[in-house]
Amino acid sequence: MIFQRCRNHGIHSLRGKLTLANVALLALGIVMATAVSLMGMRYYLLDQVDSGLLRMRDSLDGTQLTSRQIDSLSALAFIRDGKVPEAQGPPDADSLFAVVDAKGKPLTLGNFEPTSNQRTLAEAVGDPRTVTGDTDPRDVTLDGAPFRVIGVSLPDGATVLIAGSTDALHTGMAKALKLDLFFGVLLLGLLAVLTMLSVSRRLRPLEDMVETSSAIAEGDLARRVPSSHHPTQEVEQLRLALNSMLQQVESAYRTRERSAAQLRRFVADASHELRTPLSAIRGYLQLYDKGMLCEPAERKRAWDRMTGEADRMGRLVDELLTLARLDQQPELRFKNVDLSRLVRDAAEDLRAQQPGRPVSVSAEGALLVRADESGLRQVLGNLVANVRTHTPPDTPVTLDLERVDGVVRLCVADEGPGLAEEDAARIFDRFFRAGGGAGSGLGLAIVQGVATAHGGEVTVRTSPGAGLTVTVALPARACGG
Repeated sequence: MIFQRCRNHGIHSLRGKLTLANVALLALGIVMATAVSLMGMRYYLLDQVDSGLLRMRDSLDGTQLTSRQIDSLSALAFIRDGKVPEAQGPPDADSLFAVVDAKGKPLTLGNFEPTSNQRTLAEAVGDPRTVTGDTDPRDVTLDGAPFRVIGVSLPDGATVLIAGSTDALHTGMAKALKLDLFFGVLLLGLLAVLTMLSVSRRLRPLEDMVETSSAIAEGDLARRVPSSHHPTQEVEQLRLALNSMLQQVESAYRTRERSAAQLRRFVADASHELRTPLSAIRGYLQLYDKGMLCEPAERKRAWDRMTGEADRMGRLVDELLTLARLDQQPELRFKNVDLSRLVRDAAEDLRAQQPGRPVSVSAEGALLVRADESGLRQVLGNLVANVRTHTPPDTPVTLDLERVDGVVRLCVADEGPGLAEEDAARIFDRFFRAGGGAGSGLGLAIVQGVATAHGGEVTVRTSPGAGLTVTVALPARACGG
């Protein structure tokens, strides 16, 4: 299964590269450890062989024996043992010696001719002076078998060649190398499997990120990267950052969609609202052009109608421009404004326009706020105009102003017919007119825009038959003493 995953993801994937890197590092470590251990093993075993040869050389050199004396000793050894030394066969003994003359020719000891192994040793050494002058033994090969050899000069000019086999050393090193290679390969395979498992588990959050990105690209904006059971710090930070970015992308996308929908609806409503007065003006102009307005009274009525429609279109355009400026979040001209005075002025305007309407004001004294005066006048004008347009002329209205805990609240309440719940939910929508009533449907939208520009908010409270209460709240940070 692990190797199948490796084939699926490819050797150029992060998973494959990490696995190969770990395996390569372990392989390098195994090779270096094996080389060091074999070198140490060779040095130790070779030192054992060389130490034996050096002890034999020192012992023989200390006896000061001549080749004739060694010859006599060999004869005594034959009488004691009763057998002739082997003359054939490979040099498989651990040690071997031969007595040679100054030219390197093997000498006869007693009645025994030099054996083949002794001749081979003498031929491999050649000039005996090359080994007698060496401080340490040197390597020779006798019939394919490795030996270490050293020489001892005798007082009569002969030389004794002493050789020790190193075949056991090479055999042991070969076995150790095979054992190291076997366990090295086993460790490399085990490391590859463990690395693949660990990397697969650690990289699972990255795969989730890829899946999440693909799902979002296909339109699932609500998709998020899930948290893993054992996340690493860096991957968890990446997951949180990616989810935060996706949240912002989704929010921006939703906002753009809402803005595009509002813009389409706004353009359609504005076109419809502007088309009505333009159609009326165009119709009267066509009547005038065709000479159908002959009477002075008819011409005056047509002129008054065109003037009224032009005024209506002008007010609509002004309101649209106001909303456009509010959408661009302009810099307002803040100064200390007596909001109580503005409320009383708005009440007087309403009394002058509708003398029969009961108007009560709760705004005594002076209440200074830090705000844009023209914006607040427009808010009050639109709220009063909304009451004047959508309620009977004898309906009582109350303008209340108070400051509580650093928040200024302006309430305009009427006792008119009120609104249904579904109409109240859309009361701040542009061009919305409950029940198809009069007006442009932009007044309360402008009120909300101005309040938002001041850092405040607008709320409504209404129900059928219970009137309508609009509350504008300005935060303490927008107010001054």
